[in-house]
Amino acid sequence: MHLHKMRISRVFQICGIMASVLMILLIIVYWDNVGTAHLYLHTAISKIQVTHLRSMTKLNHDQLNSKKTVEERMLSSEADIQNDLELTYVENTNRYQGEGKSHEMEQTFNAISVPSMEKFQGFNLGINATKTKSELEWIQNERKQKIKDVCADSSIMFSGKNRSFEDIPNHELGNLIVDDQHGIIYCYVPKVACTNWKRIMIVLSASITKQGTPYHDPLEIPIDAVHYPPNHYTLNNFKKRYGEFSKHVMNIKLKKYTKFLFVREPFVRLISAFRNKFERKDQGFYHAYARRMLKLYANYSDPPPSVDEAFSAGIKPTFSNFIQYLLDPRTVENVRFNEHWLQIHRLCHPRQINYDFIGKLESLDEDSSYLLKLLDVEKLVQFPPGLSNRTDRNWEENWFSKIPLAWRKKLYELYKHDFLVFGYPKPTNLLFD
Repeated sequence: MHLHKMRISRVFQICGIMASVLMILLIIVYWDNVGTAHLYLHTAISKIQVTHLRSMTKLNHDQLNSKKTVEERMLSSEADIQNDLELTYVENTNRYQGEGKSHEMEQTFNAISVPSMEKFQGFNLGINATKTKSELEWIQNERKQKIKDVCADSSIMFSGKNRSFEDIPNHELGNLIVDDQHGIIYCYVPKVACTNWKRIMIVLSASITKQGTPYHDPLEIPIDAVHYPPNHYTLNNFKKRYGEFSKHVMNIKLKKYTKFLFVREPFVRLISAFRNKFERKDQGFYHAYARRMLKLYANYSDPPPSVDEAFSAGIKPTFSNFIQYLLDPRTVENVRFNEHWLQIHRLCHPRQINYDFIGKLESLDEDSSYLLKLLDVEKLVQFPPGLSNRTDRNWEENWFSKIPLAWRKKLYELYKHDFLVFGYPKPTNLLFD
């Protein structure tokens, strides 16, 4: 009899486990359809009429912290998630029906499923705008279409082009920062204003605080905190949180959220990386890269162990040493490029991720102002003013004047697909005598 009871108990346990798994799968399916709906309502990029919906961007940071975000809902129990989602849908349904707008509500939720880049009527670009709204829209459409055309061209092949998003290794998704408060995903590219855009993301997500209070001024955030990885929630963190469901959750957010990146002319980005990491004292980069360059290409058999000693002795890698390092087959074959000089298409995967906005450093202030307005967060945060020592594109010929022509051509081949994908013209002045 006792054995019979144990068998019955075990059957019930198995049934309970199966029911829990089924509930999780049902929740995921439900989430895929409507789960992030209320998060996307605030944006100026969807088709919805936000005058009838509560805007998350109108809340201050204390209010934001007091409300459940989608992320918190996902981490709640299965029953809580289901109740939350149903209440959100019913609440909006009742409110719209009460106003006699049930059809408009249906259109609203349909629009949320497939966000577009249509903007509000009366969109104000500000008194300092140099381009009209229509011109900025046209520029964005051209940039996005360029990416689509290059990726669709079977004659153009580059690393990772033909793989699916599911095939991208988790460690290659660490540059995609997620803000669940506002439904934003930003792929940061080092040496393309990423410090200030990371600051913006910290302010919006309130991911770190100063004496318990979230930062409101981006420039108040210490530089070490800006680049400290745990201060940013990135796609590669999903694996630890969601396990086998991580790619599914990523796909949902990539579908629902507004995705953007900023790019830069590839050769100028390399100059900026060299100036920042090898002309200044940076012990980490000196130890990991500069000493190797000095040994291989500058005839220093035993460079000083510290950057302070090296700089005091006038020992530094040259720009030519840096280019040699990038072109060295031993580097290309055996070492994954550091993110400061890794190709942008390999950092941000534009073939697999359909970005809603592509900004360029060459038009940084204008693009940043426009993007913040599109996101409807310009009242929460402003993009910090540009730096005066920014590497200028006009410097290219001076920097590359001592680089042999053959090296320049090989370097172009190495970064050619960044030129093509992001619409930068071929630097013919550097590739021909």
